[in-house]
Amino acid sequence: MVRRDDPEVIGRRVQQLRHERGLTQRQLAEPAYTPAYISTLEAGRVRPSDDALRHLADRLGVAYDELATGRPAHLATELRLRLTGAQRTLATGESEEAAEQYAQLLAEAESHGLVDEEAIALLGLGECGLDTGDLSAARMYFERAEQRLADEPLPSRVPAIRGRAVAHYLTGELRYAVYLLESTLDELNRGGLHDPDALLLLYASAIGPYMDMGAHARAAQAAELALALAPQVADPALLARMHRSVARTLIAEGKVAEADASLAKAADLYRQLQFRTELANCHWMRGYVYAQDGELERAEVELRQALAMLTAKRAALYSSQVAVELADVLHKRGKSDEAATLLHDVLSDLSSERGALHSAAAHRLLGIIAEDARDTDAAEEHYVRALSLLERAGAAGDLADLCRMLGDLLRRTGRVEAALDAYRTGLGHRTAPGTTTLGPAPAQPPL
Repeated sequence: MVRRDDPEVIGRRVQQLRHERGLTQRQLAEPAYTPAYISTLEAGRVRPSDDALRHLADRLGVAYDELATGRPAHLATELRLRLTGAQRTLATGESEEAAEQYAQLLAEAESHGLVDEEAIALLGLGECGLDTGDLSAARMYFERAEQRLADEPLPSRVPAIRGRAVAHYLTGELRYAVYLLESTLDELNRGGLHDPDALLLLYASAIGPYMDMGAHARAAQAAELALALAPQVADPALLARMHRSVARTLIAEGKVAEADASLAKAADLYRQLQFRTELANCHWMRGYVYAQDGELERAEVELRQALAMLTAKRAALYSSQVAVELADVLHKRGKSDEAATLLHDVLSDLSSERGALHSAAAHRLLGIIAEDARDTDAAEEHYVRALSLLERAGAAGDLADLCRMLGDLLRRTGRVEAALDAYRTGLGHRTAPGTTTLGPAPAQPPL
């Protein structure tokens, strides 16, 4: 829908174009309108109907959109084509180049008042921020996109809300990420806004936070609903993202073959689309699948390939996360020195505000490596740092296990009371898993 200018602006535009073409008010008005109507319109005292504007545009020899908005004809179409080009640049992993393209397009859209195109450019800049690890900038762009779309139906705002949720999730704010996703799902489902694309995007995005919070049942339910929605969705990129997310729940359920098949579908779609960063994420997930199944050599190959692809594309945050999982595989294969070096490099890139969960995983693994080397002081220091990061993030799924490891270490060093405190803390998290602390599950769609 074209967002028209105010009547006063349109009136001045009509008058200027009429003078340029040497027409009288009568000539412009005939045969459908009167000179008095044209005079009132040019004075800005009447809001012209769409039919009136089409008549005037035809008489003045301009496009309807140009008369209604002052923008050159086809400008929005040209901008859309260039936005598609920026999306392709981002898909191939050139995040910094894509950000430059989106910034240029955003400036042009703003100068011409093209609100929908502004929102697309802002969403693109947000995705670039996620790729490069600039999470505060990503969150800001997604918030601005949501503001631009404030008057649009909720399904149109879902990509911006999902982007905000992912930025909070990667920062380590799991509970708030889940709140954003679940409250939007509730509003969509309870309001009868059954948009399959929007629902699938939200359910797939919720799986990661659910798993990290220990809410495995809710993650499995989200995966089940996403799979049920898939036949109604035509966007291959959205389907590929869904398959990648669903693989996590399949791994947790011990369905390794099904998880690998799901990832194979996602990888095939990404290859067809030439989405290089997303394809790297599939190698990452397949490495995770092989590691969980004890196939460490295959896991190392997949994770090294993912790391090389993401590093080449300067996807700093994602490459740091892959490096942590690669280090875990290297340690299990007896390459602890290489693993420790990789982890120390990673920690220089991560922080509690940027990749908190993987920063905690890095400290946890460094603690295990230190324990193996009988350096109990270093091990304890790393475990405590990991515990602090996980508690701040609310990652109940990993907290209980880490408390057990810390308790075992403290007990072996003779600090029984401190060990008991660690065990009690772990039991507290174990007896209050994420499914009971998230509140009611969101309403389900009418599948």
